[in-house]
Amino acid sequence: MRVDENVTTGGDNYYAAAKKNYPAAVSGRLRTIKWSVLIIALGIYYFLPFIRWDRGPDAPGQAVLIDMAGRKAYFFGVEIWPQEVYYLTGLLVLASIALFLMNAVAGRVWCGYLCPQTVWTDLFFAVERWIEGDRRDRILMDRAPMSVGKFLRRAAKHIIWLLIAVGTGGAWVLYFGDAPTIVKDTLTGNAATIVYIWIGILTFTTYSLAGFMREQVCLYMCPWPRIQAALTDEWALNVTYRTDRGEPRKSVRIGERAKAAGEPVGDCIDCKACVQVCPTGVDIREGLQLGCIQCGLCIDACDTVMKKVGREPGLIGYDTDMNIARRSEGKPPIYRIVRPRTVLYAALIVIIGGIMVYTLANRAFQGVSVLHDRNPLYVNLSDGGTRNGYTVRLINKRPNERHFALTVSGLPEGFTVEAQGVAAASGKPVVEVPADTTRELRVLVMVPSGITLPASTPIEFYIVDTENGEKAATSDFFKTAAAN
Repeated sequence: MRVDENVTTGGDNYYAAAKKNYPAAVSGRLRTIKWSVLIIALGIYYFLPFIRWDRGPDAPGQAVLIDMAGRKAYFFGVEIWPQEVYYLTGLLVLASIALFLMNAVAGRVWCGYLCPQTVWTDLFFAVERWIEGDRRDRILMDRAPMSVGKFLRRAAKHIIWLLIAVGTGGAWVLYFGDAPTIVKDTLTGNAATIVYIWIGILTFTTYSLAGFMREQVCLYMCPWPRIQAALTDEWALNVTYRTDRGEPRKSVRIGERAKAAGEPVGDCIDCKACVQVCPTGVDIREGLQLGCIQCGLCIDACDTVMKKVGREPGLIGYDTDMNIARRSEGKPPIYRIVRPRTVLYAALIVIIGGIMVYTLANRAFQGVSVLHDRNPLYVNLSDGGTRNGYTVRLINKRPNERHFALTVSGLPEGFTVEAQGVAAASGKPVVEVPADTTRELRVLVMVPSGITLPASTPIEFYIVDTENGEKAATSDFFKTAAAN
């Protein structure tokens, strides 16, 4: 085996361990926005399952529910059946286009403000600062030997982290059953095993991803940073360090001496406040990087420092490299939020969303599906007639019991329709379907002797509500001996 002479062998470690990041606390406009988003997002996630919604007797009373046993999903007044899974597809498409639109307007704004990894990591950071102190205190604590005080603070931090993680896993399972009942059964040990399994899985992932892996998730596990890099353009706003204004960077004292000597001095005083507050440890002054989640905390930190030293804020801000080049040439910056790309994304969101709303508002509350017998396809009767068997499923999406008259068309006069176990009225089987459910029945269609049919005759199955006349139809075929 050939060994490259430039590669060292013999057990050397080729991988450097990730350095622990100690982001400092910061205050400012963007930090306030992030706190607001965090509170709203987590508030919705944790408390939405407890909102009630009256759907009538014997119907789930939870506003948002994914009823796996009943094979339905509920969102306030909207009820989605398995046959309507295309609504889920539409929501996923809308979410994807919305991500593209966010990226076209302001880069990784999703990553910086709305991503679950960002939100829960932010919460875990807040707990860590509350118990162990800010950046300097945490660094000193890590370097100090273990003591009773250090142990107690570490234990308190991890206990709170675990409580948050358990609450996260517990909240997720509440979307799949009646929330108050699941909470009661879980606390009393009477919940199903699968409930405890999922709570355990989500507790572990939340605790490990937000408490330990943190920025490593963004750097190595998430595909979005790489995808958005291919989608962005020169007009997209990104958190940007204005090199035209900040360079050459010098400390306050050195900068004053340089100015006195007539040397150029930038506004950046090299305090590294922007680096110290970054949750991923990025130095934004080195340009746009994979690790930058565009959270804007470096903007707040830099603006605070600029105000303290009496310089104009905005050294770091949402901007474009193109505008930095324009300023260095003495030209005014240009911003174009409305451009073909953003208009296209917005138009697609409106069109797809409009189609979904229209179909949802005009969808039928009944349905019918038919499955033809495979073996045999047909049966020759003793009187010379032919019989085909079908499995028919009727769907009632209304919260009340309904009666449907079943009719078949497409065959010559003289044929009969028989639904096993169902009484007929005026020659038509009338099927009773309970509220908000489906009913499956066996249907036989018989053609008497003397009628010649091709090998396959297209037919239609109709159901009509005997009270309000609402209809549904589906097609199939009637098979005969001519198929041989």
